[in-house]
Amino acid sequence: MPTVTSDEYRDLIGRFASGVTVVTTLCDGIPYGTTASSLTSVSLTPPLLLVCMNRSSATGRAIAASRHFAVNVLAEDQAELSHHFARQGSTFNDHPFLPGDRGAPVLPDALATFECRVTDEVVAGTHVVIVGEVERAGGRAGLPLAYFRGRFGRLSVNGIGTD
Repeated sequence: MPTVTSDEYRDLIGRFASGVTVVTTLCDGIPYGTTASSLTSVSLTPPLLLVCMNRSSATGRAIAASRHFAVNVLAEDQAELSHHFARQGSTFNDHPFLPGDRGAPVLPDALATFECRVTDEVVAGTHVVIVGEVERAGGRAGLPLAYFRGRFGRLSVNGIGTD
C-alpha cells in the first residue's frame, strides 16, 4: 500500500466531525488552557476519558506536572473561546472561570465539564495521549460547537432534544 502523506492524512481526517473543548489545568498557581478536539470516552466503569495534547503544549506539560485537568465542552455559541485558547500563550485574562475541585479552570457556560485525575500517559508521535479518571462532571442543555474540515459550525439534530 502507498504511504499516506501528512497532507493527505490532514485532509481526510478533517472529514471527521468532532466537538470542541478547552482543556485546562492549574499548575503552581497558574491556570493553563488550550483548545482541543481530541476527546474520547474510554470507559464507563470507571469513568475514563482521553485527550491528546501536542508534546510542545504548555498546557500539556502543566497537566503532566499537576496530574489533573478539566475538559470543558464548548456550546455552539462559544467559538470565540475556542479561537482564544487555540492561540499559543493564551491566558484567562478577560475569561472568567470557576476553580474546579483540584483548581483546574472550569468555564461557567460550558455545555459539559469533566474534572479528571491523570491515570496514564502514552507518547504517540507528536502528541501525548492523556487518560483521566473523571472525578466530577456537570452540564447544561444546549448544542455543541462543531468542528469540521478546519471550520466551526453548528450541529443540526433532527428529533433529538438538547437536554
